Amino acid sequence: MEKQAFANIEIHPWQPFVPADAEYLFLGTFPPKSARWSMAFYYPNKNNDFWRVMGIVFYNDRDALWNQENGSFDLPSIKKLLTGQRIAIWDTARVVRRLKDNASDKFLEIVEAIDLSTFIRQHPTIKHIVATGEKAATVVAQQLAVNVPQIGTSVDCKVGNCPINFWRMPSTSRAYPLALEKKAACYQHVFGH
Repeated sequence: MEKQAFANIEIHPWQPFVPADAEYLFLGTFPPKSARWSMAFYYPNKNNDFWRVMGIVFYNDRDALWNQENGSFDLPSIKKLLTGQRIAIWDTARVVRRLKDNASDKFLEIVEAIDLSTFIRQHPTIKHIVATGEKAATVVAQQLAVNVPQIGTSVDCKVGNCPINFWRMPSTSRAYPLALEKKAACYQHVFGH
């Protein structure tokens, strides 16, 4: 019985990526299994459209952050974009249990969530928290003691003395039924585009 309790437990493989003057914090839920990675960084699955959305938002080019030659995302370009746009990136779950052998949030049990309040106090330049899907938005809303905003909208709240604008965005998983261009249009609102 005890062995079963620890089955499929995973600890998040990466530390948060935080530029020195980060203003935005993007939060997903948890990475897929490593067999699905095209790089060892957030949103590593080439079938997830997060980096294509960012390509559209900042370069008007869905493939701006894709390395065709390597068949993977271009991590140096991604880190340069995040640093230049003052975007931190992390996930809401630190420890999970996979209930099925896939990356679906629907089948992820969060065993231990991140401590968002402590993180924001340590990074007081962050003014916007952007949840990239329903499960991440639910975890953030619980920790901020606010209602989950509608997709594509935000609510104002505070973490200690830090005013925060909390956004809920559509999932960038291809399983989420919304066209890439429509997802990108939602994300553009975060940056006032």
